[in-house]
Amino acid sequence: MATIAFILLCHKDPAAIIDQATRLTAAGDYMAIHFDARARIEDYQKIRTALADNPRVTFARKRLKCGWGEWSLVAATLQAVEAAAEAFPRATHFYMVSGDCMAIKSAEYAHDFLDAEDVDYIESADFFDDGWIKTGIKEERLIYRHYLNERTHKWWFYKSLEWQRRLGLARKIPEDLQMCIGSQWWCLRRRTIEAILDFTRERRDVMRFFRTTWIPDETFFQTIVRHLIPEREIRSRTLTFLMFTEYGMPVNFYNDHYDLLLSQDFLFARKISPEAHALKRRLGQLYAAEGVRFQVSNEGRNLYKFLTGRGRIGQRFAPRFWETESTLGRDRELMIVICKKWHVAKRLIERIRQGSNLPAVAYLFNEDQADLPDLGGIEANVAKRTRHRRALMRMLFDYYDSDRLVICMDPSAIDLMNDFCSDRAETRLLEMECQFTDEFLIGHAKRVGLASEQTPQEALRRLLPTLRNDIAFEADTIREAGFDHHYRLREIDGPEQHAEALMHFLAVPRQTAEDIAALDHLFSD
Repeated sequence: MATIAFILLCHKDPAAIIDQATRLTAAGDYMAIHFDARARIEDYQKIRTALADNPRVTFARKRLKCGWGEWSLVAATLQAVEAAAEAFPRATHFYMVSGDCMAIKSAEYAHDFLDAEDVDYIESADFFDDGWIKTGIKEERLIYRHYLNERTHKWWFYKSLEWQRRLGLARKIPEDLQMCIGSQWWCLRRRTIEAILDFTRERRDVMRFFRTTWIPDETFFQTIVRHLIPEREIRSRTLTFLMFTEYGMPVNFYNDHYDLLLSQDFLFARKISPEAHALKRRLGQLYAAEGVRFQVSNEGRNLYKFLTGRGRIGQRFAPRFWETESTLGRDRELMIVICKKWHVAKRLIERIRQGSNLPAVAYLFNEDQADLPDLGGIEANVAKRTRHRRALMRMLFDYYDSDRLVICMDPSAIDLMNDFCSDRAETRLLEMECQFTDEFLIGHAKRVGLASEQTPQEALRRLLPTLRNDIAFEADTIREAGFDHHYRLREIDGPEQHAEALMHFLAVPRQTAEDIAALDHLFSD
């Protein structure tokens, strides 16, 4: 009978990981865990301690710092696969899952399903002809070398690409490989896994090639399996059910999706919302159940497409089954830097990125040209972002694969602050109190259209008191709102007070806050 070794890559929520490992191994299966080296060591130790007496759980020998789109994700997967192959010689199948995945069938059903055919399940389509990539770069993923992460060093990422194009540094793809692409959620037989591990040791040229490709977790296993395994033994599909919104982001599943999920022709589903506690409980009980019969109708994607279409023909604001929860997420943290001097706030969040690895976006509700990723069109302009602000924020949390996010706002955006501070997510505010020279205020008047280069100096001088009063009124409005978790970073204070405010605002250790606060000339114009 089939026995599964689950390969789990994770980086947060140790309690959920412990529950997932306990639940899946209780039915006789195994699990190998790679916990991101960027995550807190205390969380990793908590997981190791809780699962220490479970002989069906093992851990990758080496923890790597993983980044979306990077080779590190494949390297971490290989670390976990090697650990599983060695620790669990009776495992017949190796199934890739994430912390957001849950079984939507019983273990009994899953084992019978895998026993029915001696095949591998991996979505694997021709890279160049299939059209699997909808947006962004395509062949450039392969033929150019990528040493930087597009999400954390966007400008340098595309500048490097431009330089390689100009210098004619395109490289050849290994001649004996047909490049393939597909979902990273695969289920492979033991002999396939062993063949892949042998291949990684023998073909150093191929390993060097993939190490500098972009998003290799969508191409590496998909290509190597096609190279090693006869086509008749491959089913080009994933056994993990997932859907994407019209903006290209994963759909989250909630408590009322239980029956829908069970009727899909898949063994697992992602992403299960962190808020869907009842759904998690019911699915957890299901995996251990015996004798359950499943009526597979597989209508999930068509139903989603139909209801989305209904929204476009006059029912745009009707409740939809995938949007029953409009919160950003109870376990998420939104940190808002409020500052009238935009360049000062941008200087601070760049320092925050460097010092804490927190994702940060500057003035996305104020600047049309905010540095946002491609989110399927919702990022197109300020008006659209503001109208769909909660959807936008959820998509950014998902894009950066983080439960913590820093953004910047102008003090005039009191309505947005009220909205986000009323959410079930934890929202914290950091108000930066700047000193304003006459020169800055005149420049500000020109930027917002109150004055122009042709405005007489006398008119500008008469305008200055009004501008100062307006800025003071915005600050008073924010304070009178009585927001919880409202901190202040004042220009007149020193590094020690700055570190104190940053420590509470970012929820980081004192030393990290002091390192960020040590930025020279933070408030300078």
